[in-house]
Amino acid sequence: MQTLARELNLSESSFVFPPEEGSNGLARVRIFTPNSEMEFAGHPTIGTAYVLCALDRVPAGATTFVLDENIGPVPIRLERRADPFIAWLRTPPITFGATYDRELCARALGLEPADLYRDLPARVAGAGNPFLFVPLRDRAAVDRAQLDLRALERAAPTFGANGVFLFAPVDGGAYSRMFAPMSGIWEDPATGSATGPLGAYMVEYGLLEKRDGARFVSEQGTKMQRRSLIHGLLHVRDGAVETVEIGGGAVKVIDAEVTMR
Repeated sequence: MQTLARELNLSESSFVFPPEEGSNGLARVRIFTPNSEMEFAGHPTIGTAYVLCALDRVPAGATTFVLDENIGPVPIRLERRADPFIAWLRTPPITFGATYDRELCARALGLEPADLYRDLPARVAGAGNPFLFVPLRDRAAVDRAQLDLRALERAAPTFGANGVFLFAPVDGGAYSRMFAPMSGIWEDPATGSATGPLGAYMVEYGLLEKRDGARFVSEQGTKMQRRSLIHGLLHVRDGAVETVEIGGGAVKVIDAEVTMR
């Protein structure tokens, strides 16, 4: 699987197996970047749901099912099976981690401290996969960013994250980019596994209303001419973000057959 993922050289490749004994899941899914296996990833999870529907592996009339990933069960909710296909996943539990010197992080992105958004921190957050979130003041700053990996190592010596997620707050959500050379992906056009933590970060620092049912959109990949719109839906209970649903569409790009020798 790792060899094939490296050969395909996509941001992620998912491999689908029958459910393991005793599981209530529809399928067992393992996801690989060109460099390593992941605990969880959003975009390939939605893509896998699309393929299972297209192959009639999802029972007729079913609107929910579970995919078993390394992180554990990932619930899927189908909004539309086709024309267009739209599905949502519930993220694993979201946690916050270390904060780092925001000015050093800005410089590691080829930017100036004035390009940062207010006084918000550069902070790690994740739902299975941790990312370093760096808030910037506007779209132009996001588009100008160029990651210097050595400078990042100096800015965040105990990094321990899958990538750097930079974003500018915009009406209704965020304008985003994500660099992950440490995962074999210089820039990712769409990062579903980072969008749930993005919503939690925005709630934590007052950029998004903490309200059950609140929605937001992350526009990502525009700078690299592969624009994606990833939708988020907050589930709030007892005054806290319990989980985030991440949703979007998927389309078939190509069919292929691989012969392993």
